[in-house]
Amino acid sequence: MVSLFIMDHYFTIEKPSQAEFKDRGSKFIAYAFPVSDAAGFKKRLQELKKEHPKAVHHCFAYRIGTDGNTFRVSDDGEPGGTAGKPILGQLDSRAIINTAVIVVRYFGGTLLGVPGLINAYKTATSLALQLTPIVQKQVETIYSLEFDYTLMNLVMTIIKQFNCSILEQQSQLFCNMKIGIAKNREAEILYSLKEIKGIEFRET
Repeated sequence: MVSLFIMDHYFTIEKPSQAEFKDRGSKFIAYAFPVSDAAGFKKRLQELKKEHPKAVHHCFAYRIGTDGNTFRVSDDGEPGGTAGKPILGQLDSRAIINTAVIVVRYFGGTLLGVPGLINAYKTATSLALQLTPIVQKQVETIYSLEFDYTLMNLVMTIIKQFNCSILEQQSQLFCNMKIGIAKNREAEILYSLKEIKGIEFRET
């Protein structure tokens, strides 16, 4: 499973989506969204709990990080293994990471049983993921750069040439920048940066 993610690129979603599935009166609303850390996920979960205070369950799964090892599932009171695992199974079947799905359930008065619940959470999740594009991104290593403002043009030329991501930027007389460097081109990018006299950089 983990080997799916140890490569130069990974797959994820960039836009949130929402889908609904109904079975014997129960309503399952799935919310899929990109997430980069557990704190961001918890914030979205709290928002949905406030948005759906009368829902009986808020079940979820997420997988974060390019190694694929950071994940969590929750059945939130449903029988064990009937909600969180089917949700995670849909993420893993698409090999997507940095993605979370929360499924909000309104009970319709009829018990669905274990097979019915597994199908409902799986289907709701699948429908939501079908509504948002899956995109390919490069695995990056994060570096902090420090340099004099007069070197900005040289630094930006390298960043654009190698398609690096700018994560943070503070530009005054002295500049601080946090960038993402593609893992498969890390050596040549670092070599180019070393060619600039007066720049300091380190992996974060």
